[in-house]
Amino acid sequence: MASRFKGAADLLKDNRLMLILGAIAAAAIIMAARGQHMQPKANIPAEEPAISVYFHETGEVKSMPLETYLEGVVAAEMDPNWPLAALEAQAIVARTFTLKKLQEGPLEGRNAQASTDPREFQAYNASKVNDQVKKAVSNTRGKIITYRGEPIRAWFHSSSGGKTASAAEGLNFTKESTPYVQPVTDVQQEPSHEWSAKFSAGEVVEAARAVGVEVGGELNSVKIGRRGASGRAETLSINGKEVPAPQFRLAIGDQKMRSTLIDSLHLDRNTVYMKGRGFGHGVGMSQWGAWLLAQRGKSAQDIVTYYFKGVQIQDSWQ
Repeated sequence: MASRFKGAADLLKDNRLMLILGAIAAAAIIMAARGQHMQPKANIPAEEPAISVYFHETGEVKSMPLETYLEGVVAAEMDPNWPLAALEAQAIVARTFTLKKLQEGPLEGRNAQASTDPREFQAYNASKVNDQVKKAVSNTRGKIITYRGEPIRAWFHSSSGGKTASAAEGLNFTKESTPYVQPVTDVQQEPSHEWSAKFSAGEVVEAARAVGVEVGGELNSVKIGRRGASGRAETLSINGKEVPAPQFRLAIGDQKMRSTLIDSLHLDRNTVYMKGRGFGHGVGMSQWGAWLLAQRGKSAQDIVTYYFKGVQIQDSWQ
């Protein structure tokens, strides 16, 4: 009998031990799950910062609350009359983009943290701010996009042409890893925003020289060099020399060469003819895609997470 009672006692102890171990394991799982959704707010201000803005039209520098600045950015970067969810997504992306830039320090030679010149920072136009824009910024106040607790590089562009690009492909950005930016087959297939352009041989040679590649005085050949995962040209081959396509596009004029998603490229006598799709570098959120998703009833969070993978939208200041 004693041995029987002893066996029962041992069994009871074993069961208690299993319950304790089970409780510890469950607690660990809960803490890990919470950790995925509650990353530390590294480098994220708890109160709304002020931002100094260089107005390239006048040369003035003005300081204003960041949320006020964002109203002018959203109104300039997106049609102020577009659906609210699209404008809210733009506000979240622009706020994150701005905060990331602020962490990198002031603009060189501007004595300011931001600029109204979109080639330096983001577009800005306070005169276009309407009630819809104010509501979009107010509804998303303090919300930013993070990856593993850090604000992301929240790039955006006008139209993807059907597929977005990685940062390396669309911007030749290799400074750091950006796993949250991956090529996405865009919901926005139409309009694909087809474009065509022609450039003189001299313009092409000069643009290559402007990005640091000497191709000689005459243009003998031009073709696509290497393509990325989305089909965009990562490099062009000009007179046999490799030229980075994203920088070449900016040098030759991004309003004419609207993207690096090039469908045809050829040299005829002294003129280069191009055809392509999309508008902008193609990295991150497509604004036309955001418009279409909003039309389909998607929320700002739906739109953001459609274009940026593995991210969280978290609150910073109230």
